[in-house]
Amino acid sequence: MPNALLVYPKHPPTYWGNNYALDLLGIKAAVPPLGLLTVAAMFPSRYHLRVVDLNVSALEDADLEWADLAFTSTMIPQRPSLEQVVERCHRARVPVIAGGPHPTTFHEEMEGVDHFVLDEVEETFATFLRDLENGTAKAVYRALRKPDVTTTPLPRFDLIDLNDYYSMCLQFSRGCPFDCEFCDITKLYGRVSRTKSPEQMVAEFDHLYELGWRGPLFLVDDNFIGNKREVSRLLPAIAEWQQKRDHPFSLSTEASVNLVRMNDLMDVMIEAGFDTVFLGIETPNPKALKKMKKPQNINIRDDNYLFTAVRKIQQKGMQVQGGFILGLDDDDDNAFDAQIDFIQEAGIPIALVGLLTALKGTNLWTRLELEGRLLDRPIEINYTSLNFKPEMDPATLVEGYLRVIGTIYDSTLENYLDRCLTLLENLNPVPHLNKPVSQNVLYAGIMGVRRRLTKDQLPSFSRYIAKVSKDHPRMMPLAIRLAATGHHCEKFTRQQTVIRDFKEYLTSELATVRGASPAPTPTPGAEDGLRQAALSRAASRRKAIPEEFRYAGDGISEALADFELALDPDVRPALPTRGKLPVAGEIPDPGEAAHV
Repeated sequence: MPNALLVYPKHPPTYWGNNYALDLLGIKAAVPPLGLLTVAAMFPSRYHLRVVDLNVSALEDADLEWADLAFTSTMIPQRPSLEQVVERCHRARVPVIAGGPHPTTFHEEMEGVDHFVLDEVEETFATFLRDLENGTAKAVYRALRKPDVTTTPLPRFDLIDLNDYYSMCLQFSRGCPFDCEFCDITKLYGRVSRTKSPEQMVAEFDHLYELGWRGPLFLVDDNFIGNKREVSRLLPAIAEWQQKRDHPFSLSTEASVNLVRMNDLMDVMIEAGFDTVFLGIETPNPKALKKMKKPQNINIRDDNYLFTAVRKIQQKGMQVQGGFILGLDDDDDNAFDAQIDFIQEAGIPIALVGLLTALKGTNLWTRLELEGRLLDRPIEINYTSLNFKPEMDPATLVEGYLRVIGTIYDSTLENYLDRCLTLLENLNPVPHLNKPVSQNVLYAGIMGVRRRLTKDQLPSFSRYIAKVSKDHPRMMPLAIRLAATGHHCEKFTRQQTVIRDFKEYLTSELATVRGASPAPTPTPGAEDGLRQAALSRAASRRKAIPEEFRYAGDGISEALADFELALDPDVRPALPTRGKLPVAGEIPDPGEAAHV
């Protein structure tokens, strides 16, 4: 009876992860590894299963000693953690089987994995296990078609401790009818939105309810309304289920902006208990939206269509969270203020702003490759790296991006809390979405947030709480949750700024040391003294970075190693440009470096 260890690698910090807000509640992670728990349900009963979510607990030597096989599922940002998992499994002589979106796209570039089970695995996983048991397993398994998700089994939530997580998650559909240029969802899951049956979803709701879950439930669909006919069949069943149990779950999901054109559907979403929807807004620039092939975000009869859409959804009773992109081909110097103004005026507290990334296999990747604009470097796990040559000056783009996130998540939280108030002023206070809580719970929540704020944030927080108490008392629980999320977003922004500042310090220090080298023929002792002093200063700066800001893939250790190499008199690489040290062992092309 084989022992199968299911390991979910650690996510780096993100706005989405809410790490610093979850700390307020003593919760370890935002959501459980739904894909891995679904795969767990595909194992025959003769397998012993154990789940280790590295976002919740460490991978112990005892886990590896117990395991006969290790199964992993990852997305792209989890790559550094996956590499550490693979290394540990190799040392313990445990074979590694990898799947998920990241290996599906990048398996040819990955090392150390014994078997890849790629794509959606409903129709291939049993074959892989049979071959593995027979000693005939192949290196790579691919799905021949997109599977019927009505055959997808009930996720094994019984294998985890639900109390470790802020929200549970389920999936209704896969695929999206749209084909946005930058998005890889249609490449992974297709343009036909395949759905589970209403009966399946009710059974999954029942399963979580019977396990004792009460609270947030995230439907992880990339576009919940991608199949309007089927979602219209699902929602009444979920609304009835929720109403019979006094709405034990508060629901959230992701959808395309054309949700605003489905008035009746939004009404049923409210009845079903949806209080939040994430929209891919991307940019208020219609020209850029047209080029990225996002027609669902454009209305030629309404210049303020996106603003109108956000406001209408809020007025229905759902908070809008938004995704935004900078670095688009039609962005100019006005793009940064346009993003800030839109986010502030629309009242979108949780705005996830990122630099455009060309994902392998997307239409954007293909176009940039044909235009000779792709850079020969992997996607880095940080938020100021580019893997293509933008039309805008790269330094201007990065600095503008930092200004945007530094403004919407400013150090005083004033701009963020202003957005929260705008939301509360426009949000329909649906009773079953805004259940009352005791004064003791409210007080504990307010004080819990307050204790974690900086002295510069306390004045705006106090004004915010006073305003909500006076004008929106029924929404105080939501207001407190929003404030906790703002604390996380500001702290995460500060974390990314600290890490970038350290890397830019190394670049500046390298230029200073080279400029100070004795000329024309330095003595070895003098040059070595300059080198050691520079390394000592760099080490001191590194120690000043709070340990809570460090994570696998932050690039700090690599930057220090590159800095030391660049100071080696026997290497002498070309002087790097903004925020990019020479990669160890290579001398960068100055023409390429100009586009970093």
